[in-house]
Amino acid sequence: MAEPVVRIPDAKVALSTASVYPESTATAFEIAARLGYDGVEIMVWTDPVSQDIEALRRLSDYHQVPILAVHAPCLLITQRVWSTDPWTKLQRAQAAAEKLGASTVVVHPPFRWQRQYARDFVTGIWRMADETDVRFAVENMYPWRYKDREMLAYAPEWDVTKDDYRHFTVDLSHTATARTDALAMIDRMGDRLGHVHLADGKGSAKDEHLVPGRGNQPCAELLERLALTGFDGHVVIEVNTRRAMSAAEREADLAEALAFTRLHLASAARPSRPGNPSRPSGVRRP
Repeated sequence: MAEPVVRIPDAKVALSTASVYPESTATAFEIAARLGYDGVEIMVWTDPVSQDIEALRRLSDYHQVPILAVHAPCLLITQRVWSTDPWTKLQRAQAAAEKLGASTVVVHPPFRWQRQYARDFVTGIWRMADETDVRFAVENMYPWRYKDREMLAYAPEWDVTKDDYRHFTVDLSHTATARTDALAMIDRMGDRLGHVHLADGKGSAKDEHLVPGRGNQPCAELLERLALTGFDGHVVIEVNTRRAMSAAEREADLAEALAFTRLHLASAARPSRPGNPSRPSGVRRP
């Protein structure tokens, strides 16, 4: 019988610049280069460098670390970054991605109080996606909880698979906070899954973004599934290192996250037996 073949997908493993907070965007490039990440995802937020295309280009060139994705400024703390108009934010994120060579713009669904934006969001994202080669990958979110109360903060839905988008981002810290089945969500996304935010969680009401393997989410199973299906998007480490007691501890966490991801993306494909094929439908032969 033939030995199992290790199948490694074309997916690149990137570091989100949010993973080094409260350190700077520039620090993320340094760490990504030192640890051997394939690239970075820029979280556009209040750090001026994250908003400056030329500064980002210089960092990318200096460290020889490509920018693979741009996360549009959708957070509460970034409501005034790149305009207060949400469509202007997305237009600027698209322009930044195009100029920096990034293939993906990550975007959250609107907050419910952004009524007009929420009303037009699905059709507006399709319209923008039709105008560029950049992927607009809409990210799953979660209900907000306080004690025994739950508030639906996002519209049209926090579960973005209930709406029609060309591409999705799945975030496993968000599935933990939503207390939803991550693998079932990925099944619903199907071949529209274009981007992954890899982190872990334990189902807390807070968005935890733990290092993969430290929570209860199926991080390993997801990566192995991506390997078996020939996923060619990006896997982005987006973890919370704010509690790191030193730069060395932060870097150790990010090295552990990278090692975990590369290990589980290297999936051993079992040889097929006559009459009992082991190769899932749609998966390329090694």
